[in-house]
Amino acid sequence: MSEKKWSGRFNEPVSELVKQYTASIDFDKSLAKYDIQGSLAHAQMLQQVGILSSEDLSAIQAGMNEILQEIAENKINWSVDLEDVHMNVEHLLTLKIGDAGKRLHTGRSRNDQVATDIRLWLRDAIDFIVDLIKDLQTALLNLADEHADVVMPGFTHMQVAQPISFGHHMLAYVEMLGRDSERMQDCRHRVNRMPLGAAALAGTTFPIKREVTAKLLGFESICQNSLDAVSDRDFAIEFTAASSILMMHLSRLSEELIYWISPRFAFIDIADRFCTGSSIMPQKKNPDVPELVRGKTGRIVGHLMGLITLMKSQPLAYNKDNQEDKEPLFDTVKTVIDTLRIYADMMRGVTVKPENMRAAVMQGFATATDLADYLVKKGLPFRDSHEVVAKAVRMAEEQGQDLSDLPLDVLQSFSKLITEDVYHVLTPEGSLNARNHIGGTAPEQVRAQVERWRNILQQI
Repeated sequence: MSEKKWSGRFNEPVSELVKQYTASIDFDKSLAKYDIQGSLAHAQMLQQVGILSSEDLSAIQAGMNEILQEIAENKINWSVDLEDVHMNVEHLLTLKIGDAGKRLHTGRSRNDQVATDIRLWLRDAIDFIVDLIKDLQTALLNLADEHADVVMPGFTHMQVAQPISFGHHMLAYVEMLGRDSERMQDCRHRVNRMPLGAAALAGTTFPIKREVTAKLLGFESICQNSLDAVSDRDFAIEFTAASSILMMHLSRLSEELIYWISPRFAFIDIADRFCTGSSIMPQKKNPDVPELVRGKTGRIVGHLMGLITLMKSQPLAYNKDNQEDKEPLFDTVKTVIDTLRIYADMMRGVTVKPENMRAAVMQGFATATDLADYLVKKGLPFRDSHEVVAKAVRMAEEQGQDLSDLPLDVLQSFSKLITEDVYHVLTPEGSLNARNHIGGTAPEQVRAQVERWRNILQQI
């Protein structure tokens, strides 16, 4: 087993240190199912073009099915001596079926083989991630629908800006996740191109039919340049970039959940099963899940930087550097999947505290812009109305009151255009309902957007 398939050119064996340093089996064994999937399609194509006999193909299919079963039952002893998943599978197959196993590698190289395996694996991962994004969007839509009428402060610069609906706030993240899903699905098209048949870098002298293999494996298209096919990893970089954006969105929401659960805000509560306590302070309820999401976001962005750096100085075609693409890619997929799973569950365990949100709206003159708009509608130029309202806010602040608490005669001292109807404008609910247009925060619009998104998700 220690003799390498390529050892004939060398005068001495590889040192044990080099074996350990260059082996990838510890992590690329997770590609085994996809390696076998690609090999079976390759074998079927070879038989169709007359390179493999029907007997060899039958033997390969039977042997590979046995190996798949052994993998499922965790019976494989993966060997570092055999370097990677490809050589391990080929060795196991040859032990089972003899020379037919040795003929399987005709017309291909490990270079195009591994590129194919990764694409098959990542294609499935993307499909699963898109489903998980949809599940999280559904959890957020349910919150938005239930709390369309709940008033909360909207912030800019972390200062109270204008009243918004809590449902409207949740819908902002539904939109972000929608774009994340689009990016994943768009990335999938570039992942779903077949490198197999490019061989080591120049193609093969055998009369292969790559279109046959591509159809068997469900690829949308075929990589058209053999050099690019074996050395391209920009699809993995693109996926990790899309994952970084997705995690960034979840990190932003996590930041808000962490604020909102604190007694300073007390806008929401998160179910106890997603929180931990303190070993010294018995009163603590720590939002560990959203905090970890923030931390793991940095990890995924780090993987993106690592992959870009990995590729930036590589000449064509394949280089051993590319062995380092798998661990960051595998970890990115696992982290994104784990995060989406727990996040959807966590958002289903969020309890909203409407009274605290409304009280917060009343602390920051959130309806000041509504008063300015009111005066504009009465004929005052906006810049003049802005100045009028700013003076009214300053007086209310000095007196420790909200704008809606100022008597009518006091408000009229700033502008005679103000009449009794102003108090409807100055309520948070009036502010929400006034923004009744596409994209606005009015409860009617929130419910319309919830319905729109439910229809969209049904089609994914």
